Amino acid sequence: MPQSRPLVHVYCDGACSPNPGWGGWAALLISPVHGKTRELCGAEPGSTNNRMELTGAIMALRALKKPCDVVIHTDSTYVHNGFSRGWVRNWERNGWRTADRKDVQNVDLWKQLSELVARHSVEWVWVRGHMDNAGHNRCDALAVAAREALANGLPLPV
Repeated sequence: MPQSRPLVHVYCDGACSPNPGWGGWAALLISPVHGKTRELCGAEPGSTNNRMELTGAIMALRALKKPCDVVIHTDSTYVHNGFSRGWVRNWERNGWRTADRKDVQNVDLWKQLSELVARHSVEWVWVRGHMDNAGHNRCDALAVAAREALANGLPLPV
Protein backbone atom coordinates (compact mmCIF):
# COMPACT_ATOMS: atom_id res chain seq x y z
CA MET A 1 0.00 0.00 0.00
CA PRO A 2 1.52 3.37 -0.97
CA GLN A 3 2.37 5.68 1.89
CA SER A 4 0.71 9.09 1.71
CA ARG A 5 2.89 12.15 1.69
CA PRO A 6 2.45 15.10 4.04
CA LEU A 7 0.40 17.98 2.66
CA VAL A 8 2.02 21.42 2.85
CA HIS A 9 0.58 24.71 1.68
CA VAL A 10 3.23 27.24 0.66
CA TYR A 11 2.70 30.94 0.16
CA CYS A 12 5.65 32.74 -1.38
CA ASP A 13 6.36 36.27 -2.48
CA GLY A 14 9.10 38.59 -3.60
CA ALA A 15 9.59 42.33 -3.38
CA CYS A 16 12.08 44.65 -5.02
CA SER A 17 12.49 48.42 -4.87
CA PRO A 18 13.64 49.79 -7.14
CA ASN A 19 13.43 46.96 -9.67
CA PRO A 20 16.26 46.01 -10.04
CA GLY A 21 17.48 46.97 -6.59
CA TRP A 22 17.08 45.84 -2.99
CA GLY A 23 15.16 42.57 -3.03
CA GLY A 24 13.32 40.60 -0.38
CA TRP A 25 11.67 37.19 -0.51
CA ALA A 26 9.42 35.30 1.89
CA ALA A 27 7.71 31.96 2.26
CA LEU A 28 5.04 30.70 4.62
CA LEU A 29 4.78 26.93 5.03
CA ILE A 30 1.59 25.55 6.56
CA SER A 31 1.03 21.92 7.54
CA PRO A 32 -2.74 21.64 7.95
CA VAL A 33 -2.54 18.11 9.36
CA HIS A 34 -0.03 19.00 12.08
CA GLY A 35 -1.23 22.57 12.59
CA LYS A 36 2.30 23.90 12.17
CA THR A 37 3.40 27.08 10.41
CA ARG A 38 6.91 28.17 9.48
CA GLU A 39 7.98 31.57 8.16
CA LEU A 40 11.11 32.15 6.08
CA CYS A 41 12.52 35.32 4.57
CA GLY A 42 15.70 36.78 3.17
CA ALA A 43 17.06 39.60 1.07
CA GLU A 44 19.63 40.35 -1.62
CA PRO A 45 21.07 43.56 -3.05
CA GLY A 46 20.94 44.13 -6.80
CA SER A 47 18.06 41.76 -7.44
CA THR A 48 14.75 41.82 -9.32
CA ASN A 49 11.13 41.03 -8.47
CA ASN A 50 11.27 37.86 -10.57
CA ARG A 51 14.45 36.62 -8.88
CA MET A 52 12.91 37.21 -5.46
CA GLU A 53 9.66 35.44 -6.44
CA LEU A 54 11.67 32.42 -7.61
CA THR A 55 13.83 32.49 -4.48
CA GLY A 56 10.78 32.41 -2.21
CA ALA A 57 9.56 29.22 -3.88
CA ILE A 58 13.05 27.67 -3.87
CA MET A 59 13.63 28.34 -0.18
CA ALA A 60 10.21 26.98 0.75
CA LEU A 61 10.82 23.70 -1.08
CA ARG A 62 14.36 23.45 0.33
CA ALA A 63 12.89 23.65 3.83
CA LEU A 64 10.90 20.43 3.28
CA LYS A 65 12.82 17.48 4.70
CA LYS A 66 11.02 14.76 2.73
CA PRO A 67 8.83 14.50 -0.38
CA CYS A 68 5.47 16.17 0.16
CA ASP A 69 2.25 17.03 -1.61
CA VAL A 70 2.73 20.77 -1.96
CA VAL A 71 0.27 23.47 -2.96
CA ILE A 72 2.22 26.61 -3.86
CA HIS A 73 0.26 29.85 -3.78
CA THR A 74 1.96 32.69 -5.66
CA ASP A 75 0.95 36.02 -7.12
CA SER A 76 3.75 35.76 -9.68
CA THR A 77 2.44 34.82 -13.11
CA TYR A 78 6.11 34.41 -14.08
CA VAL A 79 6.65 31.61 -11.55
CA HIS A 80 3.14 30.15 -11.86
CA ASN A 81 3.23 29.96 -15.65
CA GLY A 82 6.74 28.53 -15.66
CA PHE A 83 5.29 25.28 -14.38
CA SER A 84 1.54 25.37 -15.04
CA ARG A 85 2.02 26.26 -18.71
CA GLY A 86 4.98 23.97 -19.25
CA TRP A 87 7.56 26.69 -19.91
CA VAL A 88 10.20 24.98 -17.76
CA ARG A 89 9.74 21.63 -19.48
CA ASN A 90 10.09 23.31 -22.89
CA TRP A 91 13.12 25.34 -21.81
CA GLU A 92 14.84 22.20 -20.52
CA ARG A 93 14.11 20.39 -23.77
CA ASN A 94 15.48 23.37 -25.75
CA GLY A 95 18.73 23.61 -23.78
CA TRP A 96 17.36 26.39 -21.56
CA ARG A 97 16.43 28.58 -24.48
CA THR A 98 13.07 30.21 -25.14
CA ALA A 99 10.91 29.53 -28.19
CA ASP A 100 12.67 32.56 -29.72
CA ARG A 101 16.03 30.82 -29.09
CA LYS A 102 17.03 33.39 -26.48
CA ASP A 103 18.66 32.46 -23.18
CA VAL A 104 16.14 31.94 -20.38
CA GLN A 105 16.39 34.74 -17.83
CA ASN A 106 17.18 33.66 -14.27
CA VAL A 107 18.16 30.22 -15.54
CA ASP A 108 20.19 29.53 -12.38
CA LEU A 109 17.07 29.85 -10.25
CA TRP A 110 14.76 28.07 -12.69
CA LYS A 111 17.11 25.06 -12.68
CA GLN A 112 17.16 24.96 -8.87
CA LEU A 113 13.40 25.26 -8.66
CA SER A 114 12.89 22.58 -11.31
CA GLU A 115 15.08 20.13 -9.36
CA LEU A 116 13.21 20.84 -6.14
CA VAL A 117 9.77 20.55 -7.76
CA ALA A 118 10.76 17.12 -9.11
CA ARG A 119 11.11 15.82 -5.52
CA HIS A 120 7.52 16.65 -4.63
CA SER A 121 4.02 16.54 -6.04
CA VAL A 122 3.36 20.23 -6.65
CA GLU A 123 0.14 22.03 -7.49
CA TRP A 124 0.51 25.68 -8.54
CA VAL A 125 -2.17 28.17 -7.52
CA TRP A 126 -2.12 31.76 -8.70
CA VAL A 127 -3.45 34.31 -6.22
CA ARG A 128 -4.18 37.95 -6.91
CA GLY A 129 -1.58 40.05 -5.09
CA HIS A 130 -2.47 42.56 -2.40
CA MET A 131 -5.98 41.19 -1.94
CA ASP A 132 -7.69 39.60 1.05
CA ASN A 133 -5.51 36.49 1.34
CA ALA A 134 -3.96 36.15 4.80
CA GLY A 135 -1.16 33.78 3.73
CA HIS A 136 -0.09 35.88 0.80
CA ASN A 137 -0.44 39.14 2.72
CA ARG A 138 1.86 37.79 5.44
CA CYS A 139 4.45 36.79 2.84
CA ASP A 140 4.25 40.19 1.19
CA ALA A 141 4.81 41.91 4.55
CA LEU A 142 7.79 39.65 5.34
CA ALA A 143 9.37 40.14 1.90
CA VAL A 144 9.04 43.93 2.15
CA ALA A 145 10.38 43.90 5.73
CA ALA A 146 13.36 41.75 4.66
CA ARG A 147 14.10 44.11 1.77
CA GLU A 148 13.87 47.15 4.05
CA ALA A 149 16.04 45.49 6.70
CA LEU A 150 18.79 44.83 4.16
CA ALA A 151 18.56 48.34 2.70
CA ASN A 152 18.86 49.86 6.20
CA GLY A 153 21.44 47.47 7.68
CA LEU A 154 18.99 45.93 10.14
CA PRO A 155 18.44 42.27 11.09
CA LEU A 156 15.93 40.23 9.12
CA PRO A 157 12.41 40.07 10.60
CA VAL A 158 12.42 36.26 10.96
